Amino acid sequence: CMAISVAVPVGEETANRLREKLVAELGQLTVGPGLVEGPDNDMGPLITREHLEKVKGYIQVGVDEGADLVVDGRDTAVEGAGDGFFLGGSLFDHVTPAMRIHREEIFGPVLAIARAASFDEAVAMVNAHEFGNGTAIFTRDGDAARQYCEQIQVGMVGVNVPIPVPMAFHSFGGWKRSLFGPLHMHGPDGVRFNTRMKTITQRWPSGIREETNHFTMPTH
Repeated sequence: CMAISVAVPVGEETANRLREKLVAELGQLTVGPGLVEGPDNDMGPLITREHLEKVKGYIQVGVDEGADLVVDGRDTAVEGAGDGFFLGGSLFDHVTPAMRIHREEIFGPVLAIARAASFDEAVAMVNAHEFGNGTAIFTRDGDAARQYCEQIQVGMVGVNVPIPVPMAFHSFGGWKRSLFGPLHMHGPDGVRFNTRMKTITQRWPSGIREETNHFTMPTH
């Protein structure tokens, strides 16, 4: 659930170089049976035929909305694997925030490139999204990383970390529609969620024979 679904490169030069590298990587991606482990198998099948058709449907939606389908993995076939639910890695470019493949989570091997002309435009694009689970910035500029962490409206942020999931002793969870309820998981919030709170307010007399009762609320 924490796989990157939308990449927002800043500037045309960066976007073009990213696209070129992704196309090269996808060309070498090996799809195979889920029970086969090892370096010869990079990715297994989807969980059900229904989900396979759903993800294929999202790819068609992206094409219909005008996104540039750079790599199409819908015709992927795995020799000797029968009629499995296989889908190759797919890549869209020139995706806009108005498109469904940008607004909705696909949960499949589909990556969208949504280009931004500036750092501020990229931040605004992320902040305008209704979900706010996780995001990451890749940069050698410490000032850009600091500003991103301060301005971004997302629950988990990574700096040069591809999957921004913190360690278990920190809370896990997002903001906006990526959060259900007031608490996150793991860490201190996990303790609060599984704890039934009890508050006891006490005041004892200064001596056992003191007869004066204090019927006032202690405030200090």
